[in-house]
Amino acid sequence: MPDDIWEPPRILLTVDLVILTLRDGRLHLLLVRRGVEPFAGQAALPGGFLADEREDILGAARRELREEAGLTDIPHLEQLGTYGDPDRDPRGRVVSVAHLAVVPRLPEPIAGTDAAAAEWTPADDVLAARVPLAFDHLRIVVDGVERARSKLEHTGLATAFCPEVFTLTELQQVYEAVWGTPLDPRNFYRKVQGTKGFVVPAGPPRATGTGRPARVYRAGPCQNLYPPMIRTDSAVTSGGDER
Repeated sequence: MPDDIWEPPRILLTVDLVILTLRDGRLHLLLVRRGVEPFAGQAALPGGFLADEREDILGAARRELREEAGLTDIPHLEQLGTYGDPDRDPRGRVVSVAHLAVVPRLPEPIAGTDAAAAEWTPADDVLAARVPLAFDHLRIVVDGVERARSKLEHTGLATAFCPEVFTLTELQQVYEAVWGTPLDPRNFYRKVQGTKGFVVPAGPPRATGTGRPARVYRAGPCQNLYPPMIRTDSAVTSGGDER
């Protein structure tokens, strides 16, 4: 028998949360201001360690979201990825399971536990590193925003950010906010109309005050878009009529 008895390494487990919403026509990210070391006073994603060895990972994510930001009305959290570089946390070997939610009409967060503050921050400020983040949270945010952008390509999620009855211009503004790029209106209109069941007519055109009345729509029954709304095909700026 070998002289040395192998022992498993001491690895701690945390959860981090990428919560995205639209506010004032821009994609926003939920951040907290850390109230404890390490990185006290710096912006970070909400999250933390499992409470004990019996706590479920998804349960820990929902608990941290409730404790650090006062948010309890997130209907669905999806697992984004696992982050475990050896030096990502100065406290030791810490592996994080990150979760993502993209939800319309979220309230103002309320800081609690070890978060000194909680606030919605424009995602483009974070992606451009104008708001430095603790740990490797920028990497997690980049992955989360890319996942959200991909969800708009392949699902009907964008309609959830529109009023019940909306114009295609209002739907286009959602795509532009999440994708972070202007879209050609004519290409966008053609692609939406070419995706069966994505949107359905919702009555007579709506007066806009300028130009011809805009046709209005509701979310259609199709939640998995085919063909998908691919970003590269329509990310071109040009003029177009209000629809």
